[in-house]
Amino acid sequence: MKNKVVIGTRASKLALWQAEWVKAELERMKPGLTVELNKIKTTGDKILDVPLAKVGGKGLFVKEIEEALLAGEADLAVHSMKDVPTEFPEGLHLAVICKREDPRDAFIARIENGGFAIKDFASLPQSAAVGTSSLRRSCQLLNIRPDIRIVQLRGNLDTRIRKLDEGQFDAIILAAAGVKRLGWAARITEVLSPAVSLPAIGQGAIGIECRRGDEFINKLIAPLDHRETSICVRAERACLKRLEGGCQVPIAAHAQLDGSRLSLKGLVGSVAGDRLITSGIEGRTEEAEALGKRLAEDLLSRGADKILAEVYGRDINPVDHP
Repeated sequence: MKNKVVIGTRASKLALWQAEWVKAELERMKPGLTVELNKIKTTGDKILDVPLAKVGGKGLFVKEIEEALLAGEADLAVHSMKDVPTEFPEGLHLAVICKREDPRDAFIARIENGGFAIKDFASLPQSAAVGTSSLRRSCQLLNIRPDIRIVQLRGNLDTRIRKLDEGQFDAIILAAAGVKRLGWAARITEVLSPAVSLPAIGQGAIGIECRRGDEFINKLIAPLDHRETSICVRAERACLKRLEGGCQVPIAAHAQLDGSRLSLKGLVGSVAGDRLITSGIEGRTEEAEALGKRLAEDLLSRGADKILAEVYGRDINPVDHP
C-alpha cells in the first residue's frame, strides 16, 4: 500500500483551497497517509493580459497538470469542473465529482459609506462598467441591459475585489462558490438567479482526475464522489460535448435534481448578447447524459448552430454529427 500521494493543482488561492480540502478529506479517511501538493503553472495562469476567449483552445487550466499525471509527477489532479474539457488524454479519466457549492453567479458592488454603492443588478446606473472575463456572463447581462459596459477582469479574487474598490468598475460578477470558499461571502451584494445568469457547466463543483489504471488511487478517492452533483454535472457536460463548446462562445447549462427527476436548462448566446437561444428538458436521473445531449440538439435546432458556425467558421449541423 502506498503511504504518499501527490496532488497536482494550480497555485491560485482558490485552486489551493480546493486541493487542501481534498488533501484533508483523504488524510481523514486514511490515517497515516501523507498527501503532498505539486503546484503547477498552466497556460491559463501565464496569460493574464489577454481575454481567455481570444487565446482559444480547451484545457487552458488543466493541460500541464494532465502532463504531470501522465509523467507520474502527480497521482491525482484537483480541478474546478468548469475548467475541465469533455475529452481526456489517453489513460486519464474524471474519476470523482465532489459535492457542489452554490453554482450561481455573484453580483458584487463597491463598498461605500459602510454599505453597497449599488444594491443589486437591477439598480445598475446607465452605462455602468461591469467587470467580467466571461463571455457567458457578459452575453446574458447585455441581453437584459444592452447599455452596460463590459470591462475585462482577470487576476485572482483579491485582485479583482481590489480593482472594484479602487473604482475601476461599478460592479463585478464572479462565481459565488469561489467567493464563499475563500471567505468573502460578506462581499456578495446579490446572488444572481439562473434566470438572469445561467451558470457555467460544472460551476461550483470540484473534479478529481487520475490515471485509469491506478487501482489504488481510484479506490482511495471513490468515497469523495457525490452522487447528486455527479449526475447534474455529467448531464451539463454531455450538453457541452455535443455543442463542441470552447471558451470563444457563450454556452451555459445548469442541471437540478428533484428526487429521481432531473431538470436541465441550456443556453447559447451571441457574444454581443443580442441573440440568446435557450431550452430546457426534464427526465429521469438514469438518462442524465442522454438528456444533456438531447438538450444540445434542441438548442442547435433553435438556432444555436448558426451562432456556433459564426464563431467557429464551420458547420455544426446535427446531420454532420450523428
